[in-house]
Amino acid sequence: MIDTLPHPLLRPTPLRLGEISLFLDIDGTLAGFEATPEAVQPLARRTLLLQRLGRALEGRIAAVSGRDLTSIDRILERSVGAAAGVHGLERRRPDGSVLRAAPHPALTDARQQAEAFATATPGVLVEDKGLAFALHYRQAPQARAAVEALAALLAESGLALQPGEDVIELKTPGTDKGVSVRAFMAEPPFDMGLPVFVGDDLTDEHAFAAAKALGGFGVLVGQPRPTLARYRLDGVEDVLQWLERSLET
Repeated sequence: MIDTLPHPLLRPTPLRLGEISLFLDIDGTLAGFEATPEAVQPLARRTLLLQRLGRALEGRIAAVSGRDLTSIDRILERSVGAAAGVHGLERRRPDGSVLRAAPHPALTDARQQAEAFATATPGVLVEDKGLAFALHYRQAPQARAAVEALAALLAESGLALQPGEDVIELKTPGTDKGVSVRAFMAEPPFDMGLPVFVGDDLTDEHAFAAAKALGGFGVLVGQPRPTLARYRLDGVEDVLQWLERSLET
């Protein structure tokens, strides 16, 4: 993980939509956490908001998530065309073309071991993302140490270890959310604005770093913590209201 620094996190003013390119995480940012990943559902208010933002930004908006593209599209109802899934291992460009990494050869065996562990450990869930899988222990916090030990063992095969909020992910190595932001920013229409990334998790720090390096900034969602983001919002509702106000200015 990249180094982060303490920062006096201020509340962001409404965005100047004519000057930016907007990148949005989903879980913990546009949608609240639920007991399982599948329990997160579409929301009409969010879908309409993202559609309006897409028009105002003239297409300079993308979802950048740990979820795969199928899950992103289900939750956001295809209101955002450009998207990076599985931390950038699959990326849909504005023209609809999709770039995907080749899966790591150890992925299938590691996922099978994780599934066997989950079957024997009530409350632990394996989420298959194709190019990665996640071990969720939100419903079994007492299993955290065992999940961490298993993940560390499986990562010895060469898979990348990615901790998150009550989850540990093992993924095909080679990219992260920051790489995804940089890739989008090298292409039209994103290259016409300064990058703003909104996210909540440690996995978003790479994207905060990329946005900062390219002249933009990050917005952390949730409780204050050491971060490379410049600003902070309290939670999902705060994010939605902030984006709605940005459309009104």
